[in-house]
Amino acid sequence: MTDVSGSDRTRRRPVPAAKPSRVRMSATQRREQLISIARQIFAERGFDATSIEEVAARAKVSKPVVYEHFGGKEGLYAVVVDREVRALLDRITTALTAGNPRELLEQAALTLLTYIEEETSGFRVLVRESPLMSATGNFSSVMNDVAHQVEHILAGEFSIRGYDPKLAELYSQALVGMVALTGRWWLEVRKPRKETVAAHLVNLAWNGLSHLESKPGPIPRG
Repeated sequence: MTDVSGSDRTRRRPVPAAKPSRVRMSATQRREQLISIARQIFAERGFDATSIEEVAARAKVSKPVVYEHFGGKEGLYAVVVDREVRALLDRITTALTAGNPRELLEQAALTLLTYIEEETSGFRVLVRESPLMSATGNFSSVMNDVAHQVEHILAGEFSIRGYDPKLAELYSQALVGMVALTGRWWLEVRKPRKETVAAHLVNLAWNGLSHLESKPGPIPRG
């Protein structure tokens, strides 16, 4: 029987694999990570039900790290909402740059539905109204900005057709409100296809606009 010396045993003993070193995030990377995680939680639960503890836990950091970047839940929420407001408004502003009024209406509707489809969490954050957000930092403010752009388009169209251009603001609010509420409904059902939804919105809005009475009055009651 061959005797194995102690030195041989030592040489044959498997060497444990070195543990991979954990890559440390830069301050910018950590901030972006926290914003992304918070965006998802705010979308799932809303502002009130979201806690800094959960954000920190999902990011695998301590609570002080979150406070260091944003000062608290309110600051973090404000950053998330501001980003979504700008992202959605940029999309719609870009869509309202070319085409006739009917094409512009379809582009705006389709752009909103595409945003809902691609950025569902962001849209849920926007439509969950929070008492912290003012009139300049939520979904309503975005739609109001869009309505002002549509107002200019309608004012020119009204002048051409002999309607009072002062009513363009009223009609723009009505049109944008119709698209926005339909978008919130479509967020949950996701059918029919967004292109079909946009086409039906335009069908209702455009065919209604194309047969406007210049001076509508209340319907006579018998």
